[in-house]
Amino acid sequence: MRREVSVASETISTRYALTAFALLWFATQIIKVFLAANLAPFGDEAFYWQESRALAWSYTDVPPATALLIRAGEELFGHGLLGLRSLFLLLGAAIPLLLWRQARALADTRAACWSAGGWLLMPLGGSLGVMALPDVPLTFAALLMLIGLLRAVQSQARGWLWLGGGLALAWLSHYRAAMLLPGGLGLLLATPAARRLWRRPGLWLALAGGLLGLLPLLLFNRSHQWSGLSFQLVERHPWSFHADALVQPLEQALVVTPLLYALLLWALWRSWRTRAASTAAAVLAWAGFGVVIGYFVFGLFGDDLRFRLHWPLPAYLAALLALGSLVAQGQGARRLRGAAYALAAAGCVVTYAYLAAAAEPALAQRLAAYKLFPYNFVGWDEAAARTRHWLQSGAAATPVLVADNFLLGAELDFQFDGAQVIYSLDSARNVKHGRAPQLALWARDERGLREREAGRAVLLVVERTSGSERERAAWQQSLCRRIVDLQPLDELVLFGGRKVFAWYRGRVPATGEAGDCAAAEGAAPGG
Repeated sequence: MRREVSVASETISTRYALTAFALLWFATQIIKVFLAANLAPFGDEAFYWQESRALAWSYTDVPPATALLIRAGEELFGHGLLGLRSLFLLLGAAIPLLLWRQARALADTRAACWSAGGWLLMPLGGSLGVMALPDVPLTFAALLMLIGLLRAVQSQARGWLWLGGGLALAWLSHYRAAMLLPGGLGLLLATPAARRLWRRPGLWLALAGGLLGLLPLLLFNRSHQWSGLSFQLVERHPWSFHADALVQPLEQALVVTPLLYALLLWALWRSWRTRAASTAAAVLAWAGFGVVIGYFVFGLFGDDLRFRLHWPLPAYLAALLALGSLVAQGQGARRLRGAAYALAAAGCVVTYAYLAAAAEPALAQRLAAYKLFPYNFVGWDEAAARTRHWLQSGAAATPVLVADNFLLGAELDFQFDGAQVIYSLDSARNVKHGRAPQLALWARDERGLREREAGRAVLLVVERTSGSERERAAWQQSLCRRIVDLQPLDELVLFGGRKVFAWYRGRVPATGEAGDCAAAEGAAPGG
């Protein structure tokens, strides 16, 4: 009788867990679609959109997967915010479902709900797919690779297909695919059961299939002086120790939420301790710690100027699978787990609220007084409308449209749906983000402007608040040497001065001609 009651109780508990997960998944997708349909493109998104209009084997900043997904989305759903992000939303929605399926295979349905639900409640995981960024296909690829390894060690032949496909997609998504490899290599070298896989033809076929994803990058780099590899491996990294990066675990604790972060590390640690008895635990431990520790060590010497809080995200896929298995075994304090998920849910709500505020100018205005002001999401619609006005202001001929940096140029290009070629001046911002070589390939930089449009009238749009104050003064004072006969037209001040755009009329210098800053004094921005 007691056994029957216990079984009935477990069945009810499983149904509650499954219902809660299903509701959470559906609610998350509704929120993400709303945000994706209303949030202006992040600057990098707009540049990836430009790349989608010029499909190539690869680009100087990223491999081709992001551009291909954007192009396919717009072919299916038309130009616009949802078209831009549609396939990224789809991949983001698929990740928790695949995670649930694999967690159920490792443990049971209730444990699967804890694993996949944890991903949805983690701020970076739940919101993944709202923006069209390379981390979406890269994270999806990391999950495919993880599932493939878990199935391969259980002698499931299809696992090699998952592994090979995931590895190929990872290489097509970002150069950071390389950071997914140490964990897998450590597993295959250090785990006795996994070492036997070297003798399986499936492993070698999977690796060969993965190399197909690397081929476009190699072909592109070989044809363009290795510009992509140079930026990703040399130019963007100081390759010297900087102690400020020691705070990485604290940063991760904040973005994952502290209790959930501790719970995930504990799950990986438990998997590490049982790796000798369970090959599945070994896979999860190596996959999780390989990424967490790898990024920590890399971060001590690598790029510390750009946003990188999302880098370790693939590690938490393995950690959540490990946590689900521990839940199925009855390990861990139930109340602590509940508190961790509740705090993560609060963090996810804050993330969605922030993105919603960024999508609504009136709400963004309230953030203008704080450091959390969503600078890269706001002002683009207003800037595009004012630019369109000056392009149609009755001039005898439509002027050449020039932006003072690649992000502004990409945002205007997206707003105009590529109806007009937009050039970007050679700014330090273009170099910092690795976009200068790509603009040169498209002939949309200053050299292309001078060679193609010499002598033509120019409408110059300047984002006066971009960059640091020290950079702004020198940059803005140089504009009169880049565009001749510079004359002010208009200025747009948004969000209490947090974002300011200015419009100028001028002319593209003819061959050998230089701008006269003395003549333009008082006209050029900052002049």
